Amino acid sequence: MQAEQLPATVVNFINELKTNHEQQIQEIKSHYEQQLGIMQTSIREYQNNYLQIKERYDLLVFKRFARSAEQLPADANQPLLFAEEAAQRATDEPTPSEDTVDVPSGELTAVASYQRKKAGRQALDPAIPREERIVDLPESEKTCACGAALSKIGEESNEKLHIVPPRMYVEKTIRPKYACRKCEGAEDEGKPAVRLMPVEPAIIPRSIASPSLLSYIIVHKYEDHLPYYRQEKQFERIGVTISRQDMANWQQHVYAKLKPLFALLQATLKSGPVLQMDETTVQVMGEEGREDTQKSYMWLARGGPPGQTVVLYNYRPTRAAYHAKDLLAGYSGYLQTDGYEAYDKAVRDLPGIVHVGCFAHARRYFFEASKASKKPQSAEEGVKYIRKLYVIENEMRAQYKDAALVAERKKRAEPVLAEFREWLLKRSVEVPPSLLLGKAIGYSLSQWDKMTAYLESSYLTPDNNACENALRPFVLGRKNWLFNKSPEGAESSCGMFSLIETAKQNGLIPLHYLTSLLERVPFAVSATDWEKLLPWNILTPEN
Repeated sequence: MQAEQLPATVVNFINELKTNHEQQIQEIKSHYEQQLGIMQTSIREYQNNYLQIKERYDLLVFKRFARSAEQLPADANQPLLFAEEAAQRATDEPTPSEDTVDVPSGELTAVASYQRKKAGRQALDPAIPREERIVDLPESEKTCACGAALSKIGEESNEKLHIVPPRMYVEKTIRPKYACRKCEGAEDEGKPAVRLMPVEPAIIPRSIASPSLLSYIIVHKYEDHLPYYRQEKQFERIGVTISRQDMANWQQHVYAKLKPLFALLQATLKSGPVLQMDETTVQVMGEEGREDTQKSYMWLARGGPPGQTVVLYNYRPTRAAYHAKDLLAGYSGYLQTDGYEAYDKAVRDLPGIVHVGCFAHARRYFFEASKASKKPQSAEEGVKYIRKLYVIENEMRAQYKDAALVAERKKRAEPVLAEFREWLLKRSVEVPPSLLLGKAIGYSLSQWDKMTAYLESSYLTPDNNACENALRPFVLGRKNWLFNKSPEGAESSCGMFSLIETAKQNGLIPLHYLTSLLERVPFAVSATDWEKLLPWNILTPEN
């Protein structure tokens, strides 16, 4: 029977079944397509999570076992510094005073010749004092078998380096007393009956600690990273008993006496054109309302006019933005920091401050991505762009100063920056932001205006490394003394670190500076006296 011969009810029923069947098929298809999409999304998420975990693991392994220097393998397009010398040695040809190496880009890069140091042990510094010891033949062996006396025709010598342990001595100050035996002072009522010289002012009155001893223990703790309990043992080995409690108390007394000097350093710090800041953790016990296990922070500021560099440490319980705002109060100029958002919040309400970023942090993110990524070429490309900026910076600073430096640096760096930014924007839509490379790209783009602001002043550099280097001694010391026993101890530690690092920044030996400083502090009365004790004033011929 043909379909057209079927009753209408049957045909309608068949069509209805067909329609329902097609709808069911479509629903099933849509359902499985939706499930497939969900599965594909889940697979991509799992893949991204796996890549994140893999990158973190590889980065941890790299940080634990590899070199920490942020250096990439040699670029095939970059001329090797000693390539010409190696070729010359192979062919025994003379090396000219200056060589040129062909670069694929068509540019010529001058490579200075290299003189290899002689192999073997270097001679001892002639400035070290010498004590001669003559090892001569006995008189019985200075006669020849023929009966003639042997003549000295020369000598051979060798040098050995000796060390003498620290020598301590007690300075006993004697003040003779004088009196009149005849009238017992009755005829000289304007003067005391017994006369003697007054007690000389001391940094810590009625204490056995001299300026040399105080500077010695402070430098050993804050420059050589020796906690007081280790110094206590050292003193015991040379027969002197000085407890760690005494040394800690002396430090507190010194810090209290030097507060006028720290006020001058604070004012000098904020008088310069650029101020750099960074922070790191510190554990401080006995903080009010806080557990001993909670982290506190050491804030570092580096600044001051040219030739008067100041490094100041400041202890604060937290890393909140209001601490940065408090430390920056009264300052106007350039503030250079890393990308920590607290600095952004701090400068919003402080007019006159221009916030500058740090290319070293961006480079570090790209470098870490290159060591942990499966395909490091993209991350290495970011490092190469930043490397070009540093090459330009070094070349420009070697040739220009002040306004000329700003103009020439802009001319050379802006094309590189434009190309770098274009590359960042292109890669930002291709790389997941959760991966290390994505984070490096995101950081660079978010900090771009601040990072490129260094082009506006000759006082600025591309990075905040000088501040980080000044913070490094504290980090090294923290691994030895571990924590501060009290907030007062943390504050005095800030003062000691500040003195030592400021002395180093101004080319002074911390031990010499602290000794001279502590010898003169008891005689400082006026503001002029305290100004003479600043690191750039204390050792001048006039002072």
